[in-house]
Amino acid sequence: MGQYVAPLRDMQFVLHELLKVEDEFKQLPKHAEIDKDIINQVLEEGGKFSSQVVFPLNHSGDREGCRLDKETHVVHTPKGFKEAYKQYVEAGWPSLSCDPEFGGQGLPLVINNSFYEMLNSANQAWTMYPGLSHGAYEALHAHGTPEQKAMYLPKLVSGEWTGTMCLTEPHCGTDLGMLRSKAEPQADGSYSISGGKIFISAGEHEMSANIIHLVLARLPDAPSGTKGISLFLVPKYIPNADGTPGERNKIFCGAIEEKMGIHGNSTCQMNMDGAKGWLIGEPNKGLNAMFVMMNAARLGVGMQSLGLTEVAYQNAVIYAKDRLQMRSLSGVKAPDKPADPIIVHPDVRRMLLTARAFAEGGRAFSSYIALQIDRELNHPDEQVRKDAADEVALLTPIIKAFLTDNGWIATSEAMQVYGGHGFISEWGMEQYVRDARINMIYEGTNTIQSLDLLGRKILMDNGAKLRKFGAKVQAFVEENGTDEAMSEFITPLADLGEKVTKLTMEIGMKAFQNQDEVGAAAVPYLRVVGHLVFSYFFAQMAKIALEKQDSGDNFYKAKLATARFYFGRLQPETAMLIRQARSGSANLMALEEDLF
Repeated sequence: MGQYVAPLRDMQFVLHELLKVEDEFKQLPKHAEIDKDIINQVLEEGGKFSSQVVFPLNHSGDREGCRLDKETHVVHTPKGFKEAYKQYVEAGWPSLSCDPEFGGQGLPLVINNSFYEMLNSANQAWTMYPGLSHGAYEALHAHGTPEQKAMYLPKLVSGEWTGTMCLTEPHCGTDLGMLRSKAEPQADGSYSISGGKIFISAGEHEMSANIIHLVLARLPDAPSGTKGISLFLVPKYIPNADGTPGERNKIFCGAIEEKMGIHGNSTCQMNMDGAKGWLIGEPNKGLNAMFVMMNAARLGVGMQSLGLTEVAYQNAVIYAKDRLQMRSLSGVKAPDKPADPIIVHPDVRRMLLTARAFAEGGRAFSSYIALQIDRELNHPDEQVRKDAADEVALLTPIIKAFLTDNGWIATSEAMQVYGGHGFISEWGMEQYVRDARINMIYEGTNTIQSLDLLGRKILMDNGAKLRKFGAKVQAFVEENGTDEAMSEFITPLADLGEKVTKLTMEIGMKAFQNQDEVGAAAVPYLRVVGHLVFSYFFAQMAKIALEKQDSGDNFYKAKLATARFYFGRLQPETAMLIRQARSGSANLMALEEDLF
C-alpha cells in the first residue's frame, strides 16, 4: 500500500544547518557529548524501523481494526501490531529520551521528536500505543512519589508497560470541571475509584504486560470545578512487591469506539467500579500534574499530523509522476507517451507544493520547539531556561492547532491529486485524510488551543511572551534587511510581524469591552501567528539555501523553490484571516438562538 521513505536529508538539514543542534548540545552538560554522527545514526535506524516494520501494518490495521472480547474485557489489536511493538521494545526505542536514572538512554528530546515524526508517517494508529506512554512517563517523572517512580518508571521507560491518560467523560470533554469520577480514601493509603471515561486511546490492549492509567477524579470533600480535581495512578494489574503484574484491577474496557479513522488504535470506554488507585501529586491539584502529560500530548498530536502530511505528500508525488492525463497547457512534455504525467499541470503542482511546504515548515517548527524543551529542562542558566519555557508555552498551542489544520489540508490535497483513485481505499490516501481529522479534535480542540494562545498566553501577560518571540523575528529582519537576495522573504516576514502586533493590540482593546471578541477572533488569530512562525523559519531556511544554491546539491534548489511557493501562495492567506479576526463578534452573536 504505497510507500514511505524517511525524509532524512531534510531532517538533517533542519537539525544540523538550521538549528545547529550540535552546538546547542554543547551548552547542555547532560547532552554535551551528543554529536552529528550519533544523531544521524539514530535517525537512520529509526527510519528503517518505521518504514520496514511499522508502515506495512498501516493499511491492514485500518481495515482490520481492534476487537473487544466482552467476556474477558481483552482487546485484540490488528495482526502484527503486538509483534511490531515487541521489536520496538527489544530495540530500545521507548527509552530513547528518558532519564538514565530509570533506564533511559538520556538522548535529547529533539532527536526523539524526529523519530516520532517517522513513526507517525508510518502508522499513526500504532504509534499512539507507545506515544501515550511518554506522556504518562513525563507526568510521573514530574509529580510522582519516590516510591511510584521506582515502581513504575523503569517499566514505562523500557516499554514493558504502557500508559494512558483518562480525562474525558460522556457529559464533559474540554470542561473538566464537570467530571464526576469519585475517589474514596482507603485505610491502606490507596483510593477506591469509580466512574466512566470515554475516548481513551490505547485504553486496553494485549501489546504490553501492564497498562498504567492516569485518571482524573474527585475526592469526597473536593471543591467544585477544576480546583477540585485530583490525579490518580490506576494500573490494569496491581504490581506485586517485586514489580511483577499482580491482581487484576477493577478498570475494564466496556466498549471500543466506532470511529472515522485511527481504526488500529483501541479507543476505549473505560469503566471503574472500585478500582484501586494512588494519588499523584497533591490533592485537588491534579489538573496541574495532568497538564505535564497534556502538553507533551499536544506536541505529539502536532507530530501526528506532520507525519501524515509527509507520507501523503510522498505518495502523491509518486502518483503524479506516473499518472498520465491530458497534455500540458504549455506544450507536450512526454511525446513518447499518449498523455503527459499530471505533475506537469499547474494546479497539481499547487497541491503537491502545499503539502511539501506544510511538511517542511512543520518539521522546522516542531524541531525548534523540541530543542527549546531540551533547553528548558537542561540549560545551566536559569534565565535561558525561563525564556525557553516561555517560548514553549506560547508556541505549544500553535504546534497543536496549526500543524493539525495544515495536516488536514495537506492530506486532502494529496488525495485530490489521485482524482477518483484517491477516494478508493486500496490506494491508501483516504485513510490519511480520515486519520488526520481526529488530530484537530483531541487533546483540546483547535478552537481551545486558539483561546489558550490568545486569551491565556498573550492577553493575560499583556503580550510579554509574544514580544520575546517577536524580538527574535525582528533581529533576523534587521540582520538581513539590506540583503537584496533576501528581500522576497524578509519583506513579507517583516510586514506580517507588524500586522500581528497591530492585530493583537486591537483585539486586546476590544476584549476590555466584550470578552466574546476574544472567542470571535481566536481561531483566525492563531492561524495568522502560525504563519508568522512559518515565515520566520522559511526565511531562515531560504537564507541557507541561497548561500548554498551553487554547491551542486539540488536539495538547496528545491528548498529555495519551496520557500518561494510558501511566501507566494500560502502566507497570503493571512490577509483574509486578519480581516476575519477584525470583523468582531457581532456577526456571530447577533442571531438569536431560536432563529438558528
